[in-house]
Amino acid sequence: MTIKDNVNEVRENIAKAALRAGRNPEDVTLCAVSKYIDVPRIKEALEAGVTVLGENKVQELVEKLPQFCEDVNFHMIGQLQTNKVKYIIDKVKLIHSLDRMSLLKTLDKEAKKKNIISDTLIQVNLTSDPNRGGVSVEELPKFVEEVGKYSSIRVRGLMCVAQNVDDEKIIREDFKRMRLEFERLKLYNIYNVSGEILSMGMSHDYEIAVEEGATLVRVGTRIFGKR
Repeated sequence: MTIKDNVNEVRENIAKAALRAGRNPEDVTLCAVSKYIDVPRIKEALEAGVTVLGENKVQELVEKLPQFCEDVNFHMIGQLQTNKVKYIIDKVKLIHSLDRMSLLKTLDKEAKKKNIISDTLIQVNLTSDPNRGGVSVEELPKFVEEVGKYSSIRVRGLMCVAQNVDDEKIIREDFKRMRLEFERLKLYNIYNVSGEILSMGMSHDYEIAVEEGATLVRVGTRIFGKR
């Protein structure tokens, strides 16, 4: 199958999952994860109708950017080191991995230098594993309140990675919990916090994520094949 075939299949699966959940398929954005994928194959995905690309590594993203038009919509979906923020702050449309105070402060500082507003998602850690990125569910309310102190940051929603297990029930429960936190986010009366985007679901579980309310799924292998 070609990349175009893969994109069409993923879109069809997203549509079916959305309809099963009584949702409009057009409310779900497909983010094609282009980590380690060469530029010609990425351009095939764009030609197939992909409009959002997700990159995990700052250096790789910076190397790829000059080979694309300025209107290509890149997202930073990987963990972001504070010392790398300055290289991509004005190059990506959305940062999915806001997960700690030091990064919040750095994003705000670098955005101010560029006179821009940085659109972000708060990454949530649904497990008790401290080695996984993300703000814990318990700390999320306090973290969201802190966002209101930083005028060059705009939180547009939440992101998570479900547990890496084969048990669909566990994965679905993770996504259900995320949906609850996402709905709570909409209740905060903070000027720079909104509940527009719920980024969850990857190649192995994106259909479950759509059924449970994802508005954006991050799919790589199912589009580009194994890296």
